[in-house]
Amino acid sequence: MSILTSTRPLPALTACSLILGTLAAQTPSAVEQRIQRIQDGLLPTVIVKGEPPSATKLADRMAALHVPGVSIAVIHDGKIEWARGFGVAAIGGPPVTAGTLFQAASISKPVTAMAVLRLVQEGKLSLDADVNQYLKTWKVPANSFTEKTKVTIRELLTHTAGLTVHGFPGYASGAPLPTLVQILNGEKPANSAPIRVDTEPGTNWRYSGGGYVVLQQLLQDVTGQPFPKLMHDTVLAPIGMTKSTYEQPLPAARMSEVATPYRQEGQPVPGGPHVYPEMAPAGLWTTPSDLARYAIEVQNSLAGASNRVLSAAMVRQMLTPGLNHQGLGPGTGGSAEHPYFTHGGANEGYRCNLVAYNNGDGVVIMTNGDNGGQLASEIQRSVAHEYNWPDFQPAERTITSVDPKTLDRYPGAYQAPFGLFTITREGDQLFAQLGGQNKLPIFPEGERKFFAKVVDAEITFDVDPQGKATQLTLHQNGTDQTAKRLDDQAAKQAVDEAAARAEAAARRFKEQKPAPGSEAQLRRVIEGLRTGQPDYSQMVPQFADITRRQLSDLKSTVVQLGAVQSVTFKGVGPGGADIYEVKFENGLVEFRIGLTPDGKIAGIGFRPL
Repeated sequence: MSILTSTRPLPALTACSLILGTLAAQTPSAVEQRIQRIQDGLLPTVIVKGEPPSATKLADRMAALHVPGVSIAVIHDGKIEWARGFGVAAIGGPPVTAGTLFQAASISKPVTAMAVLRLVQEGKLSLDADVNQYLKTWKVPANSFTEKTKVTIRELLTHTAGLTVHGFPGYASGAPLPTLVQILNGEKPANSAPIRVDTEPGTNWRYSGGGYVVLQQLLQDVTGQPFPKLMHDTVLAPIGMTKSTYEQPLPAARMSEVATPYRQEGQPVPGGPHVYPEMAPAGLWTTPSDLARYAIEVQNSLAGASNRVLSAAMVRQMLTPGLNHQGLGPGTGGSAEHPYFTHGGANEGYRCNLVAYNNGDGVVIMTNGDNGGQLASEIQRSVAHEYNWPDFQPAERTITSVDPKTLDRYPGAYQAPFGLFTITREGDQLFAQLGGQNKLPIFPEGERKFFAKVVDAEITFDVDPQGKATQLTLHQNGTDQTAKRLDDQAAKQAVDEAAARAEAAARRFKEQKPAPGSEAQLRRVIEGLRTGQPDYSQMVPQFADITRRQLSDLKSTVVQLGAVQSVTFKGVGPGGADIYEVKFENGLVEFRIGLTPDGKIAGIGFRPL
């Protein structure tokens, strides 16, 4: 967990198209004013009481994040109040409208879940029966984990079945497509690992797109229908999701409706949208308005005002939180007075989010850029503020006046598992700096509690009887991390080492030469992840701990990529990490690896290319 710096938005580069959707309840001028306030004033994560917020324009954030287009639908009082497109469907192409198609990615899952629950409601399926009694074309392979406990539909819906494969990269346009059985077994031309039970079903929560592929096969086996037709007839048509389809690939006649997907740096995904034969977890093509209709149907069914797909009793089951607040399809959250359901989505070049209260408001945001998740969070925060939601709004802080003498208690170096925290004072202002990140000013909420403005993070200091700080606790993203204060000698050594690393990183960035041994360490860690036996002695303790906790998902990702074919050095990043392009049998991935002066792995990041 760490404090993250914000970036200054760049000048707007994308055109903005405004297409007015359905309006209800208010006069057009009142709704237009709301839209304009959101469009002109995306809010920061923190608002300081008594200070005007440092809002930014939507167009500026889209340009800064390389997101060409975004489409939004807002639910207010149980109706779509407005739906509108911003930016362009493709750079140099047509504007995004309320009817532009996006890939819903993992938001496909809660919509799929509605079809599953419909069959449960009709008595054709049981939530707690062994799924193998319904599967005909393929069976969940038996092993020591399934001998004790069988996999059930409830567990597949709630990511508690112990199944592998987190998600799917999709297939480039024109690439050979595997059958569903080939995907389930991890057989060529499938580009993902076999979907298998590797922990006891029902014992823990672990996100598994693989589980929804099993549901896709189960639904086809039980109904005898192709999955897109089943979903159209059971869910999409009854709800009125007329623009939506699970067809993969999308019929050529509809490609003109599509927003082109873009990567992090702003380049289009080669060949256009990826194809996802894993339809149940990732294959829905839709619009924010159609997903809003799904959300409204859930709200109305829960209230007993509609039963076009599910009864009130079944929706209550769907929205009952289990492990990790997971319902039967959607995630859940909020308070007892204001519960909500939600899901996000991330396919190649698409990011989207849906959240709706069980009764009342909601928003669906869809983007055609890999950085669209950050943009969606900013839009959701501003919508929540505009409509005065009980959740998702910017944190509100109050700056308190403190005796400047008390600030002398806190400067120093603090060692945490996630890195070295340095607190400094300049005049009457304290600054916090984590590792090589930028210094952030922090402001007093009380004598021992401070906050940052650019991120939602708070720091609380513990002091000894003499009033000197002994440790700090970082409160961020719902978790607390403690950092012990170092004595003067240890602090000087730690700061000097950090400065030396920063200087070395700057020098290496200027020279653009890889650190000695970085390629060998990268190859070693990839192979260790593939076998499930990484060499933790070659990692700093913090990175080793993270790797241990994420090993199952990391192993699954590396296995599905296949054998390493080549490793090519591409340069050195500003922070000193070496950048490598690794060609695998089933994909191209960029890795960034940072080493300590003694050659151990300080951290690794990767992303598909």
